[in-house]
Amino acid sequence: MSAPDSFADFVHGRYAALVRHGILLTGDHGHGEDLAQETLVKTHRAWSRLHPGGDPDAYTRRVMVRAAWRAGRRLWHREVPTEVLPEHKTTDPYEPRDTSRLVLSALRALPAQQRVVLVLRYWAGLSEQEIAGMLGCSAGTVKSRASRAITALRRADGPLAEAFEKSSI
Repeated sequence: MSAPDSFADFVHGRYAALVRHGILLTGDHGHGEDLAQETLVKTHRAWSRLHPGGDPDAYTRRVMVRAAWRAGRRLWHREVPTEVLPEHKTTDPYEPRDTSRLVLSALRALPAQQRVVLVLRYWAGLSEQEIAGMLGCSAGTVKSRASRAITALRRADGPLAEAFEKSSI
């Protein structure tokens, strides 16, 4: 198997999970896809170092996390919509039970660095030390960002806040 074929296999097998990770990190479907695609370009450039002896999945996730972390520090966040586009509402029979939109909306309301820490801690299951190493900051920074994010989520009004009241987080 040649290197481009194995990279194509990697992308084919991991793309959906990387986009999902990007959506959680950015709080937006479009930006999450962009993040995944930009990261895959960087992974492709480093592919000869990563394959077959390295861990391309870990490298790709690390690049995604760092890019999302840096994006939170920028004052300019790319596009600024000028008009509201009409959305065509489709009926989804599972929408009343689906909390993913609530969670994504709540994550979107958080600052990027708090969102990144929450996703890594509670979705990816990393420890505070692992997150600190990945982001290049102290474990105390990770703890304070997570604490502030959880406090903000608990203070939010709506169904997600009610779910937080019942949870043990």
